[in-house]
Amino acid sequence: MATAIAERVGERLRARGEYLAVAESCTGGLVGSLLTDVPGSSDYFDRGVVTYSYDAKLETLAVDRETLDAHGAVSEPVAAQMARGIRDTANVAWGVATTGVAGPSGGSPDKPVGTVYVGIAHAADWGTGESWSSVERYEFDGSRTEIKREIAERALEDLAAAVEGT
Repeated sequence: MATAIAERVGERLRARGEYLAVAESCTGGLVGSLLTDVPGSSDYFDRGVVTYSYDAKLETLAVDRETLDAHGAVSEPVAAQMARGIRDTANVAWGVATTGVAGPSGGSPDKPVGTVYVGIAHAADWGTGESWSSVERYEFDGSRTEIKREIAERALEDLAAAVEGT
């Protein structure tokens, strides 16, 4: 399933001459791995970074300290800043971000284990004012490995929908 989605994303990006970059936290590089499982992915995949800590998000993606303090790493505002940060630092058309709680511990009543935010950011041509980012919240069940896989596949599905919708 993930391979088919990754192939679909790749075909569309290749046809458009666009690149993407990925910023991952809870998935630990799995989204990038699934994308690069597709032969020829270097035609559209620029880079992936794993920013697991607050410091990594701050230093690598320019997620601001105030947002991390106010909302925590597992939050909609942080996912949006991660997606925009990787898009802009890589200077690519598309940024994808994952931040969540893969478990088995670390959850809270408002962010239980399995909670994730997937961020997608698109860079339009300069001066058009049409660049955008969006974030979706999901909750998954299962083991840590199962949750990470579900998150990575969901991120690819969200990316595919966004690319196909533009």
